[in-house]
Amino acid sequence: MAKMNILVTATTFPRWKDDTEPSFVFVLSRLLSIHGYNVTVLVPHSYGSKKYELMDNLKVYRFPYFVPYRMQRVCYQGGILENLKRYKLAVLQLPLLFAFEFLNMARLIKKEKIDAIHAHWIVPQGFLAYLCKKLYGIPYIATAHAGDVFPLKSKFFRFLSNLAIKDSDFCTANSSFTKKKLLKISGRKDIKIIPMGVDLSVFSERNKNEDLRKRLGVKKEFILTVGRLVEKKGIKYLISSMKDVIKKFPDAKLVIVGDGPERKGLEILAKDLKLDGSIIFAGSVENRHLPEFYATADLFVGPSIVTESGDTEGLGIVFLEALASGTCVIGSNVGGIPDIIKHNDTGLLVNQKSPGQLANAIIRLLSDKGLRRRLASSGRKMVKEVYSWRLIGKRFNELAASIK
Repeated sequence: MAKMNILVTATTFPRWKDDTEPSFVFVLSRLLSIHGYNVTVLVPHSYGSKKYELMDNLKVYRFPYFVPYRMQRVCYQGGILENLKRYKLAVLQLPLLFAFEFLNMARLIKKEKIDAIHAHWIVPQGFLAYLCKKLYGIPYIATAHAGDVFPLKSKFFRFLSNLAIKDSDFCTANSSFTKKKLLKISGRKDIKIIPMGVDLSVFSERNKNEDLRKRLGVKKEFILTVGRLVEKKGIKYLISSMKDVIKKFPDAKLVIVGDGPERKGLEILAKDLKLDGSIIFAGSVENRHLPEFYATADLFVGPSIVTESGDTEGLGIVFLEALASGTCVIGSNVGGIPDIIKHNDTGLLVNQKSPGQLANAIIRLLSDKGLRRRLASSGRKMVKEVYSWRLIGKRFNELAASIK
Protein backbone atom coordinates (compact mmCIF):
# COMPACT_ATOMS: atom_id res chain seq x y z
CA MET A 1 0.00 0.00 0.00
CA ALA A 2 1.40 3.42 -1.01
CA LYS A 3 2.30 5.85 1.74
CA MET A 4 0.02 8.85 2.24
CA ASN A 5 1.57 12.17 1.21
CA ILE A 6 0.84 14.87 3.81
CA LEU A 7 1.44 18.59 3.40
CA VAL A 8 2.06 20.37 6.73
CA THR A 9 1.56 24.15 6.69
CA ALA A 10 2.52 26.56 9.48
CA THR A 11 3.94 30.00 10.21
CA THR A 12 6.26 28.92 13.04
CA PHE A 13 9.05 26.50 12.22
CA PRO A 14 12.84 26.29 12.72
CA ARG A 15 14.52 28.49 10.12
CA TRP A 16 17.83 26.62 10.36
CA LYS A 17 19.62 24.12 12.58
CA ASP A 18 19.67 25.08 16.28
CA ASP A 19 17.24 27.94 15.71
CA THR A 20 15.60 29.59 18.72
CA GLU A 21 12.14 29.54 17.10
CA PRO A 22 9.62 27.08 18.63
CA SER A 23 10.06 23.59 17.18
CA PHE A 24 6.76 21.85 18.01
CA VAL A 25 5.47 21.79 14.40
CA PHE A 26 8.80 20.30 13.29
CA VAL A 27 8.68 17.63 16.02
CA LEU A 28 5.08 16.66 15.24
CA SER A 29 5.81 16.53 11.50
CA ARG A 30 8.79 14.30 12.17
CA LEU A 31 6.58 11.97 14.24
CA LEU A 32 4.11 11.69 11.34
CA SER A 33 7.06 10.77 9.13
CA ILE A 34 8.16 8.10 11.62
CA HIS A 35 4.61 6.69 11.52
CA GLY A 36 5.08 6.07 7.80
CA TYR A 37 3.80 9.18 6.01
CA ASN A 38 5.66 11.14 3.36
CA VAL A 39 5.68 14.61 4.90
CA THR A 40 6.22 17.86 3.04
CA VAL A 41 6.35 21.10 5.05
CA LEU A 42 5.48 24.56 3.70
CA VAL A 43 6.40 27.58 5.84
CA PRO A 44 7.26 31.24 5.22
CA HIS A 45 10.80 32.12 4.22
CA SER A 46 13.02 34.14 6.55
CA TYR A 47 16.11 36.09 5.58
CA GLY A 48 19.08 33.71 5.84
CA SER A 49 17.06 30.49 5.64
CA LYS A 50 17.08 28.01 2.76
CA LYS A 51 14.15 27.93 0.36
CA TYR A 52 14.34 24.14 0.33
CA GLU A 53 16.07 21.55 2.48
CA LEU A 54 15.66 18.08 3.94
CA MET A 55 15.28 18.04 7.72
CA ASP A 56 15.08 14.55 9.23
CA ASN A 57 13.29 13.09 6.17
CA LEU A 58 10.98 16.11 5.93
CA LYS A 59 10.91 18.05 2.68
CA VAL A 60 10.86 21.65 3.88
CA TYR A 61 9.85 24.40 1.44
CA ARG A 62 10.07 28.05 2.53
CA PHE A 63 8.21 30.52 0.35
CA PRO A 64 9.29 34.19 0.09
CA TYR A 65 6.46 36.73 0.15
CA PHE A 66 8.34 40.03 -0.18
CA VAL A 67 11.55 41.42 -1.68
CA PRO A 68 14.13 42.22 -0.58
CA TYR A 69 13.99 39.15 1.66
CA ARG A 70 15.56 40.94 4.60
CA MET A 71 12.45 43.17 4.75
CA GLN A 72 10.01 40.28 5.31
CA ARG A 73 8.34 41.21 8.58
CA VAL A 74 5.17 39.17 9.13
CA CYS A 75 6.49 35.93 10.63
CA TYR A 76 9.02 34.75 13.21
CA GLN A 77 10.71 36.95 15.84
CA GLY A 78 7.68 36.98 18.12
CA GLY A 79 4.89 35.84 15.82
CA ILE A 80 2.42 37.44 13.45
CA LEU A 81 0.34 39.36 16.02
CA GLU A 82 3.35 41.01 17.64
CA ASN A 83 4.90 41.83 14.27
CA LEU A 84 1.70 43.42 13.01
CA LYS A 85 1.81 45.72 16.04
CA ARG A 86 5.50 46.52 15.62
CA TYR A 87 5.81 47.00 11.86
CA LYS A 88 3.53 48.93 9.50
CA LEU A 89 5.26 47.05 6.70
CA ALA A 90 4.03 43.75 8.15
CA VAL A 91 0.42 44.93 7.80
CA LEU A 92 1.03 45.68 4.13
CA GLN A 93 2.75 42.31 3.63
CA LEU A 94 -0.02 40.21 5.23
CA PRO A 95 -2.12 39.87 2.03
CA LEU A 96 1.06 38.90 0.17
CA LEU A 97 1.74 36.17 2.72
CA PHE A 98 -1.77 34.77 2.16
CA ALA A 99 -1.42 34.91 -1.63
CA PHE A 100 2.04 33.38 -1.92
CA GLU A 101 1.27 30.68 0.61
CA PHE A 102 -1.82 29.63 -1.32
CA LEU A 103 0.04 29.62 -4.66
CA ASN A 104 2.77 27.45 -3.15
CA MET A 105 0.23 25.10 -1.57
CA ALA A 106 -1.39 24.64 -4.99
CA ARG A 107 2.02 24.02 -6.57
CA LEU A 108 3.07 21.44 -3.97
CA ILE A 109 -0.26 19.61 -4.11
CA LYS A 110 0.57 18.76 -7.71
CA LYS A 111 4.35 18.40 -7.38
CA GLU A 112 4.31 16.16 -4.28
CA LYS A 113 0.99 14.44 -5.10
CA ILE A 114 -0.47 15.51 -1.76
CA ASP A 115 -3.26 13.34 -0.28
CA ALA A 116 -4.03 15.43 2.84
CA ILE A 117 -3.11 18.70 4.53
CA HIS A 118 -2.32 19.33 8.20
CA ALA A 119 -2.82 23.07 8.71
CA HIS A 120 -1.38 24.58 11.88
CA TRP A 121 -3.25 27.76 12.89
CA ILE A 122 -6.80 28.37 11.68
CA VAL A 123 -5.90 31.62 9.88
CA PRO A 124 -4.28 31.74 7.45
CA GLN A 125 -3.30 28.06 7.05
CA GLY A 126 -6.67 26.53 7.93
CA PHE A 127 -8.55 28.84 5.59
CA LEU A 128 -6.08 28.19 2.76
CA ALA A 129 -6.51 24.45 3.34
CA TYR A 130 -10.26 25.03 3.06
CA LEU A 131 -9.72 26.65 -0.36
CA CYS A 132 -7.54 23.74 -1.46
CA LYS A 133 -10.23 21.29 -0.41
CA LYS A 134 -12.81 23.19 -2.48
CA LEU A 135 -10.55 23.43 -5.52
CA TYR A 136 -8.65 20.13 -5.44
CA GLY A 137 -10.68 17.88 -3.14
CA ILE A 138 -7.82 17.58 -0.62
CA PRO A 139 -9.00 16.71 2.93
CA TYR A 140 -7.39 18.53 5.85
CA ILE A 141 -6.83 18.62 9.59
CA ALA A 142 -7.01 22.10 11.15
CA THR A 143 -5.07 22.59 14.37
CA ALA A 144 -5.53 25.70 16.52
CA HIS A 145 -2.73 26.92 18.80
CA ALA A 146 -4.70 29.77 20.43
CA GLY A 147 -2.84 32.77 19.03
CA ASP A 148 -4.94 32.37 15.90
CA VAL A 149 -8.32 32.47 17.66
CA PHE A 150 -8.06 34.50 20.87
CA PRO A 151 -7.62 37.92 19.20
CA LEU A 152 -10.15 37.41 16.40
CA LYS A 153 -12.44 40.43 16.63
CA SER A 154 -12.68 41.21 12.94
CA LYS A 155 -15.90 39.83 11.46
CA PHE A 156 -14.03 39.12 8.24
CA PHE A 157 -11.39 36.92 9.93
CA ARG A 158 -14.01 35.23 12.09
CA PHE A 159 -15.87 34.39 8.88
CA LEU A 160 -12.71 32.85 7.37
CA SER A 161 -12.09 30.94 10.61
CA ASN A 162 -15.64 29.60 10.65
CA LEU A 163 -15.22 28.22 7.12
CA ALA A 164 -11.88 26.64 8.01
CA ILE A 165 -13.16 24.99 11.18
CA LYS A 166 -16.51 23.74 9.88
CA ASP A 167 -15.20 22.23 6.65
CA SER A 168 -12.12 20.53 8.13
CA ASP A 169 -12.17 16.74 8.24
CA PHE A 170 -10.83 17.00 11.78
CA CYS A 171 -10.31 20.06 13.95
CA THR A 172 -8.02 19.99 16.99
CA ALA A 173 -7.32 22.48 19.77
CA ASN A 174 -4.23 22.57 21.96
CA SER A 175 -6.20 23.12 25.19
CA SER A 176 -9.71 23.15 26.65
CA PHE A 177 -9.62 26.97 26.62
CA THR A 178 -8.77 27.05 22.92
CA LYS A 179 -11.59 24.60 22.22
CA LYS A 180 -14.10 26.92 23.92
CA LYS A 181 -12.96 29.77 21.68
CA LEU A 182 -13.35 27.59 18.57
CA LEU A 183 -16.84 26.60 19.67
CA LYS A 184 -17.83 30.27 19.89
CA ILE A 185 -16.58 30.88 16.37
CA SER A 186 -18.04 27.85 14.63
CA GLY A 187 -20.38 25.94 16.94
CA ARG A 188 -18.66 22.73 15.89
CA LYS A 189 -18.89 20.27 18.79
CA ASP A 190 -16.57 17.42 17.74
CA ILE A 191 -13.35 19.43 18.14
CA LYS A 192 -10.67 17.24 19.68
CA ILE A 193 -8.28 18.50 22.34
CA ILE A 194 -4.80 17.31 21.36
CA PRO A 195 -2.07 19.40 22.93
CA MET A 196 1.47 19.77 21.73
CA GLY A 197 3.90 17.59 23.63
CA VAL A 198 7.30 17.33 25.22
CA ASP A 199 10.20 14.94 24.49
CA LEU A 200 10.91 13.12 27.74
CA SER A 201 14.23 11.88 26.39
CA VAL A 202 15.38 15.48 25.92
CA PHE A 203 13.88 17.20 28.98
CA SER A 204 14.96 15.38 32.11
CA GLU A 205 16.44 15.90 35.58
CA ARG A 206 19.62 14.35 34.18
CA ASN A 207 20.40 17.69 32.49
CA LYS A 208 21.09 19.46 35.79
CA ASN A 209 24.38 21.31 35.40
CA GLU A 210 26.07 23.17 38.25
CA ASP A 211 28.50 24.73 35.77
CA LEU A 212 25.56 26.63 34.31
CA ARG A 213 24.98 28.25 37.70
CA LYS A 214 28.61 29.36 37.76
CA ARG A 215 28.45 30.74 34.21
CA LEU A 216 25.33 32.72 35.07
CA GLY A 217 26.62 33.86 38.44
CA VAL A 218 23.79 32.21 40.41
CA LYS A 219 25.06 31.21 43.85
CA LYS A 220 21.80 30.36 45.62
CA GLU A 221 18.11 30.44 44.57
CA PHE A 222 17.68 30.08 40.79
CA ILE A 223 14.32 31.31 39.44
CA LEU A 224 13.80 30.79 35.70
CA THR A 225 11.42 32.07 33.06
CA VAL A 226 11.62 31.26 29.35
CA GLY A 227 9.78 32.90 26.47
CA ARG A 228 9.62 35.56 23.84
CA LEU A 229 9.74 38.98 25.51
CA VAL A 230 6.32 40.17 24.36
CA GLU A 231 3.35 41.62 26.22
CA LYS A 232 1.37 38.41 26.75
CA LYS A 233 4.27 36.78 28.65
CA GLY A 234 3.75 39.26 31.51
CA ILE A 235 7.45 39.40 32.42
CA LYS A 236 7.17 42.91 33.88
CA TYR A 237 4.96 41.57 36.67
CA LEU A 238 7.52 38.90 37.50
CA ILE A 239 10.30 41.49 37.61
CA SER A 240 8.20 43.63 39.94
CA SER A 241 7.59 40.63 42.21
CA MET A 242 11.32 40.26 42.81
CA LYS A 243 11.28 43.32 45.09
CA ASP A 244 9.54 41.23 47.76
CA VAL A 245 11.36 37.98 46.91
CA ILE A 246 14.83 39.39 47.60
CA LYS A 247 13.71 40.72 50.99
CA LYS A 248 13.37 37.07 52.01
CA PHE A 249 16.05 35.63 49.72
CA PRO A 250 18.60 38.40 49.07
CA ASP A 251 20.83 36.20 46.88
CA ALA A 252 18.01 34.90 44.64
CA LYS A 253 18.46 35.45 40.92
CA LEU A 254 15.76 35.63 38.24
CA VAL A 255 17.14 34.37 34.92
CA ILE A 256 15.13 35.52 31.90
CA VAL A 257 15.75 33.40 28.80
CA GLY A 258 14.44 34.91 25.58
CA ASP A 259 14.48 38.08 23.55
CA GLY A 260 11.92 40.34 21.96
CA PRO A 261 10.52 43.85 21.57
CA GLU A 262 9.96 44.37 25.31
CA ARG A 263 13.52 43.57 26.37
CA LYS A 264 14.79 47.15 26.55
CA GLY A 265 11.77 48.29 28.59
CA LEU A 266 12.17 45.34 30.96
CA GLU A 267 15.84 46.12 31.50
CA ILE A 268 14.92 49.72 32.31
CA LEU A 269 12.23 48.51 34.75
CA ALA A 270 14.73 46.25 36.53
CA LYS A 271 17.16 49.15 36.85
CA ASP A 272 14.48 51.58 38.06
CA LEU A 273 13.45 49.08 40.75
CA LYS A 274 17.13 48.64 41.69
CA LEU A 275 16.84 44.96 40.79
CA ASP A 276 19.41 44.82 38.00
CA GLY A 277 21.76 42.91 40.33
CA SER A 278 19.09 40.26 40.95
CA ILE A 279 17.92 39.80 37.36
CA ILE A 280 19.90 38.21 34.54
CA PHE A 281 18.82 38.72 30.93
CA ALA A 282 20.29 35.64 29.26
CA GLY A 283 18.93 36.50 25.80
CA SER A 284 17.94 33.90 23.22
CA VAL A 285 19.17 30.39 23.92
CA GLU A 286 19.33 27.65 21.28
CA ASN A 287 16.73 24.93 21.83
CA ARG A 288 19.43 22.30 22.41
CA HIS A 289 20.69 24.21 25.46
CA LEU A 290 17.30 24.82 27.10
CA PRO A 291 17.08 21.43 28.90
CA GLU A 292 19.98 22.30 31.22
CA PHE A 293 18.37 25.64 32.14
CA TYR A 294 15.11 23.94 33.13
CA ALA A 295 16.78 21.09 35.04
CA THR A 296 19.21 23.36 36.92
CA ALA A 297 16.66 25.97 38.07
CA ASP A 298 15.05 25.68 41.50
CA LEU A 299 11.78 27.10 40.20
CA PHE A 300 10.13 27.99 36.89
CA VAL A 301 7.66 30.90 36.65
CA GLY A 302 5.42 31.79 33.71
CA PRO A 303 3.49 35.01 34.53
CA SER A 304 1.41 35.17 31.31
CA ILE A 305 -1.46 37.62 30.94
CA VAL A 306 -4.43 38.29 28.65
CA THR A 307 -3.67 41.32 26.48
CA GLU A 308 -6.21 43.94 25.44
CA SER A 309 -6.49 42.25 22.04
CA GLY A 310 -7.37 38.96 23.76
CA ASP A 311 -4.06 37.23 23.07
CA THR A 312 -2.83 34.87 25.78
CA GLU A 313 -1.09 31.55 26.42
CA GLY A 314 -2.83 28.83 24.47
CA LEU A 315 -1.17 25.99 26.33
CA GLY A 316 2.29 26.82 27.67
CA ILE A 317 4.80 24.25 26.42
CA VAL A 318 7.45 25.84 28.65
CA PHE A 319 5.58 24.48 31.69
CA LEU A 320 5.68 20.98 30.20
CA GLU A 321 9.41 21.30 29.54
CA ALA A 322 10.06 22.51 33.08
CA LEU A 323 7.99 19.75 34.69
CA ALA A 324 9.58 17.10 32.48
CA SER A 325 12.92 18.41 33.80
CA GLY A 326 11.84 17.87 37.40
CA THR A 327 11.39 21.57 38.17
CA CYS A 328 8.42 22.97 40.08
CA VAL A 329 6.28 25.58 38.28
CA ILE A 330 4.19 28.66 38.98
CA GLY A 331 1.83 30.00 36.32
CA SER A 332 -0.96 32.50 35.79
CA ASN A 333 -4.55 31.30 35.80
CA VAL A 334 -5.13 32.26 32.15
CA GLY A 335 -5.59 30.57 28.78
CA GLY A 336 -4.63 26.92 28.59
CA ILE A 337 -2.21 27.01 31.54
CA PRO A 338 -4.74 25.49 34.00
CA ASP A 339 -4.83 22.38 31.78
CA ILE A 340 -1.24 21.77 32.88
CA ILE A 341 -1.05 23.35 36.33
CA LYS A 342 -3.52 21.98 38.84
CA HIS A 343 -3.17 24.26 41.87
CA ASN A 344 -1.34 22.60 44.78
CA ASP A 345 -1.02 19.40 42.77
CA THR A 346 1.21 19.93 39.71
CA GLY A 347 2.24 23.48 40.56
CA LEU A 348 0.86 26.78 41.82
CA LEU A 349 -1.56 29.09 40.01
CA VAL A 350 -1.80 32.84 40.65
CA ASN A 351 -3.98 35.61 39.26
CA GLN A 352 -2.57 37.44 36.27
CA LYS A 353 -0.89 40.86 36.63
CA SER A 354 -0.31 40.31 40.34
CA PRO A 355 3.31 40.84 41.47
CA GLY A 356 2.19 40.32 45.08
CA GLN A 357 0.72 36.87 44.42
CA LEU A 358 3.75 35.91 42.31
CA ALA A 359 6.09 36.94 45.12
CA ASN A 360 4.09 35.00 47.73
CA ALA A 361 4.07 31.87 45.58
CA ILE A 362 7.80 32.12 44.85
CA ILE A 363 8.65 32.67 48.53
CA ARG A 364 6.39 29.79 49.57
CA LEU A 365 8.13 27.34 47.24
CA LEU A 366 11.67 28.55 47.86
CA SER A 367 10.97 28.18 51.60
CA ASP A 368 9.69 24.59 51.30
CA LYS A 369 11.93 22.18 49.40
CA GLY A 370 9.64 19.26 50.24
CA LEU A 371 6.65 21.01 48.65
CA ARG A 372 8.69 21.82 45.54
CA ARG A 373 9.66 18.18 45.19
CA ARG A 374 6.11 16.94 45.68
CA LEU A 375 4.60 19.31 43.11
CA ALA A 376 7.41 18.68 40.62
CA SER A 377 7.06 14.90 40.98
CA SER A 378 3.30 15.05 40.50
CA GLY A 379 3.77 17.35 37.51
CA ARG A 380 6.31 15.11 35.83
CA LYS A 381 4.04 12.08 36.29
CA MET A 382 1.17 14.01 34.66
CA VAL A 383 3.39 15.09 31.74
CA LYS A 384 4.53 11.50 31.19
CA GLU A 385 0.94 10.21 31.17
CA VAL A 386 -0.66 12.94 29.04
CA TYR A 387 1.86 15.11 27.20
CA SER A 388 4.71 12.94 25.95
CA TRP A 389 5.36 13.38 22.22
CA ARG A 390 5.04 9.62 21.78
CA LEU A 391 1.40 9.77 22.90
CA ILE A 392 0.61 13.00 21.03
CA GLY A 393 2.17 11.66 17.82
CA LYS A 394 0.05 8.52 18.13
CA ARG A 395 -3.15 10.56 18.43
CA PHE A 396 -2.38 12.68 15.36
CA ASN A 397 -1.39 9.53 13.47
CA GLU A 398 -4.82 8.06 14.24
CA LEU A 399 -6.47 11.19 12.81
CA ALA A 400 -4.38 11.11 9.65
CA ALA A 401 -5.12 7.40 9.19
CA SER A 402 -8.87 8.14 9.47
CA ILE A 403 -8.90 10.67 6.61
CA LYS A 404 -10.65 9.33 3.56
